[in-house]
Amino acid sequence: MTETSGTTSGNRTNDEVWIVGATGRVGRGVTGRLAARGLTVVPVGRSRERMAAAGAAAGLPADAKTVVADSAERIAEEVLRQRPRAVVNTMGAYATTAPVIARACMSVGGHYVDQANDVVAVEGLLALHEDATRAGSTLVTGAGFGVLATEAVVAKLCEERPAPHRVRIDSVASVAVEAGAVGAALATSIVDTLTAGGRRYADGRLVASRLGADPQRLTFPDGTSARSAGVASGELVAARAASGAPFVTATSSLAPSTPLLRAVVPALGRLLSVPALRRLAVARLGRVTVKAAPRPREHSWGHAVVEWADGTRREGWLRADEGMDFTADVTATVTELLARGAGRPGAWTPAGALGPDVATSAGGTFVLD
Repeated sequence: MTETSGTTSGNRTNDEVWIVGATGRVGRGVTGRLAARGLTVVPVGRSRERMAAAGAAAGLPADAKTVVADSAERIAEEVLRQRPRAVVNTMGAYATTAPVIARACMSVGGHYVDQANDVVAVEGLLALHEDATRAGSTLVTGAGFGVLATEAVVAKLCEERPAPHRVRIDSVASVAVEAGAVGAALATSIVDTLTAGGRRYADGRLVASRLGADPQRLTFPDGTSARSAGVASGELVAARAASGAPFVTATSSLAPSTPLLRAVVPALGRLLSVPALRRLAVARLGRVTVKAAPRPREHSWGHAVVEWADGTRREGWLRADEGMDFTADVTATVTELLARGAGRPGAWTPAGALGPDVATSAGGTFVLD
């Protein structure tokens, strides 16, 4: 089903920026930020009523255009028909939704942005690089805290130096929990993390490792600390691209780091790899309601340690505020820059498209040795 209110564009790419999933937490944040910066923002989703309420809260006028579409395929059809300048995808399930919507954007010479943070989704979008270059479109995946907060530090540490031998990155978000249902997008991400297990780069190849490997306690520059452990993530792919290092590992505070969890996770992952059990787990987890909770620390931190074959070692951090707010800031900053003509054609992660300083444009602060 598709339905549109308001005017449509002509036969060329117009000035509209579409926000797919504009009623979700990140979608609402991006909508408000882009509207405040003077861009023509169009919410896209399943419910016109919910989009209107979210748009009003974000400062959109009462008669603002909306696009009602109930699937990635329907959204792609509307992109081909109406030709927006940029589309922001916050609907999740990026491994399947991103290629469909991104290809439609390329067909009209538009741009595409998402917040994917799993290996399959990030690699899948980056595989469209040559197609996007030919189309003159810029596709950016991983436009959120985890990917940018780590790849930007790696890129800074590697500036004007040869490719290092080894890189380790650590992503520790401090997130305030909103009251309500977990939702399908987050539930899918959690289940996919459990089923994917761990990954790392060894001799330039992406290989399997144990989810929760290499647990550690990180002490941040402000004196606070948190535990993290190994995980398969889009951050890993981005760090490899930013550094060219043959050996890359990634940890996250979201990975299981206690001995008990690390012991049971592999068996749980095997169970959830059964399609029927996976669907059941996503459905049930998505309906779970959670209470509001404040963020556990004042700052979110991205961290990288870079080592060269000659023994040189550099370390750095990116300090950001609440993780979900920073993700909305990153997405809005990247999207605004693309809509106003910045960026290079092709498929990239944020720092690849716009340079590592896009992290400071989005509100982050580098702390480098």
